[in-house]
Amino acid sequence: MKEDRQFAPACPLPSESGDTIQLAHGGGGRMMTRLLDEVIRPAFGDAELDRRHDGALLALDGPTAFTTDSYVVQPLFFPGGDIGSLAVNGTVNDLAMCGARPICLSVGLILEEGLPLATLRRILASMRSAADACRLRLVTGDTKVVDRGKGDGVFINTAGIGRVVARAPIGPQSVHPGDAIILSGDIGRHGIAVMAAREGLGFETPIESDCAPLVEPALALVEGGIPVHCLRDLTRGGLASAMVEIAESSGLAIELDEKKIPVRADIAAACELLGLDPLHVANEGRFAAFVPADDAGLALSLLRRHPVTQEAAVIGQVKADNAGRVSCSGPLGVARAVDMLSGEQLPRIC
Repeated sequence: MKEDRQFAPACPLPSESGDTIQLAHGGGGRMMTRLLDEVIRPAFGDAELDRRHDGALLALDGPTAFTTDSYVVQPLFFPGGDIGSLAVNGTVNDLAMCGARPICLSVGLILEEGLPLATLRRILASMRSAADACRLRLVTGDTKVVDRGKGDGVFINTAGIGRVVARAPIGPQSVHPGDAIILSGDIGRHGIAVMAAREGLGFETPIESDCAPLVEPALALVEGGIPVHCLRDLTRGGLASAMVEIAESSGLAIELDEKKIPVRADIAAACELLGLDPLHVANEGRFAAFVPADDAGLALSLLRRHPVTQEAAVIGQVKADNAGRVSCSGPLGVARAVDMLSGEQLPRIC
C-alpha cells in the first residue's frame, strides 16, 4: 500500500497498542494497514475503498457541484450529534444549498496519539449512518496521526460532489427585490447545545443540536417548480451573518421581522442568560431560502411536509434601497441594524 493512496499512512505510524492509537516510530506500515483494514474501511463499506487506489473513479454527467469543509468541534460528542454526523451533514448541506443532490464524499482524518479506538469506531459509525441516510457514498480519503497534544482527539475534513438539479443558478447574485425570505425552522440550538456540553451547563430542559441533512427539503423546492433564487445554510455566525453576506453580495437590502423568526423559549432564555443574540448563534440543520413573493405559500407547503422543516416561516423580504443593509424590526416595530460579529461568538462549534 503506497503512502499516498486512499487513507494513506503518515510517518510516524499508529499502532493498535492496547485500546488507543499510538505512534510507532521507525517504520510500522503494517500497523497502519491494520487500522485501515480492520477499523476504517469496514466502517464505510464502499467497494471503491476496497480497490486501494490513489483515488476514486467517478462517472459524472452534467453540471456538478463541489465543496469542502473541515470540522474541529469540541467536544467530539454533544447532545443531538457528534463530529462524525456533523462532518457528513455539513458537507451534504453545502451541496444542497447549491441546488445539487450529493453523490459522494471524501474523508480526511487527523487522529491524535492516544485516541481510544472505541471513540474512533463510534465516530466512523456515525459518519456511515449519516451518509446512508442521504444515500451517499464515502469513496476516498486519507488518515494521518499526530503527536499527543497536537490534535485534540480528531479533526475531520470532508469534500463532497453533487449533481446539480436546479435549472437556474442559485446564489446571492440571483436574489431579486421583492423576494420573500423563508427560514426553515427555529434557530440557535446547535450553538447552545455545544456550549452547554463544553462548559457543563445544566439547563432545566435538555437542549439538542439541530444537526440534520437538508437535502430533501431544499431540493423539494427546486424539484417542485419553485424559482429558488438563493439558498444558504445558517452555520457559523447564524442567521445574521448569512443575511449580511447575501445582502452585500447581491447589492440589495434585507428586512427581517423578529416576531416571525422562530426561537424556542429555552433557547431564548439560554441566550439571555449567556448574553448572546439568537440571530448570531450557529445552526447545523437550518437554511434560508429566497423565492419570489408569489411563490412563498407553495414553498412553505413543500417545506412543511418534511420533519426537519415543519416550522418553516416567512421572516422577511428583499428591498432595492439601502444596498447591503440588513435590518430587523423588533416586537415594538423599531428596526435595528443587523451585522456580523467582529469575532467568533462561539468557537469550535463545527
